[in-house]
Amino acid sequence: MIIPMGELLRRAKKEGYGVAAPNVFNDKTIEAAFQVADELKAPIILDGAGCHGIEEIGYIARFYERKYPNVVAALNLDHGGPFEEVMLAIRNGFSSVMIDRSTLPYEENVREVKEVVKIAHAVGVSVEAELGHVGFGFEYEETRDSGLTKKEEALSYIAETGIDCLAVAVGTSHGVYKGTPHLEFDLLADLHRSIEIPLVLHGGSGTGDDNLKRAVETGIQKINLFTDLSAGGMDTLRKYLGVDFDSIQKDADLGEFGNKNANLYDAIVEGTAGWKAALAHYVQLFGGVNRV
Repeated sequence: MIIPMGELLRRAKKEGYGVAAPNVFNDKTIEAAFQVADELKAPIILDGAGCHGIEEIGYIARFYERKYPNVVAALNLDHGGPFEEVMLAIRNGFSSVMIDRSTLPYEENVREVKEVVKIAHAVGVSVEAELGHVGFGFEYEETRDSGLTKKEEALSYIAETGIDCLAVAVGTSHGVYKGTPHLEFDLLADLHRSIEIPLVLHGGSGTGDDNLKRAVETGIQKINLFTDLSAGGMDTLRKYLGVDFDSIQKDADLGEFGNKNANLYDAIVEGTAGWKAALAHYVQLFGGVNRV
């Protein structure tokens, strides 16, 4: 059953656990997410980005919703861009949209998000937005402190926009970190005490199990994941191919026929197995098991 993300996360906030939000991009990752949720009796949030095909993701997710009727999930547009993209997600069965205007001045951010909230709420779709700005790992040391969320501004932002969930910047970054992740747990605790709606952490990958577990315990309800799941899939894919990728770069003798037994379908299946195992690990780490 796919439900609005706000509804799913309000329960997580009340009961003190986190919900894993993997970026899904094809039928294999979507089914794997449903399987993990079904096997662990855990809620799950499918984050679909516009670049991976909104119409396709919406159609496939609704197919697996019927195949796994015991699963409680939300289908969320991740980092929604242009207004038209957000509307396309709503029309294609997304139960939540994240509209990212975090790089805009405060007044513009509020105005654009408020417009989406009015439309989305009219059709039962929840809205996530971001205040502060989570940057990229390759520039972590340079940009980490400049985008941290400010509590008073966050309270005003929530009141003005009417959003259902707030993505906060407390020291994480998207992608691979250049430097050591350092989270502002005191800031997060203050935000959690002061803000009634659920809180979201972007840039979960590479942050470390201890940091993520503590973030959930301190007040985060949704954790976005992509890079670590992708790395898990690449590990099992390399094992399937049976090829030392580093050696290929140094020894061209293997060439394109270095592994004659590999085929594309099985390679995708094996890669997805590693992606699924990594996701199951995080669901358990965030305390999501047996919450359905």
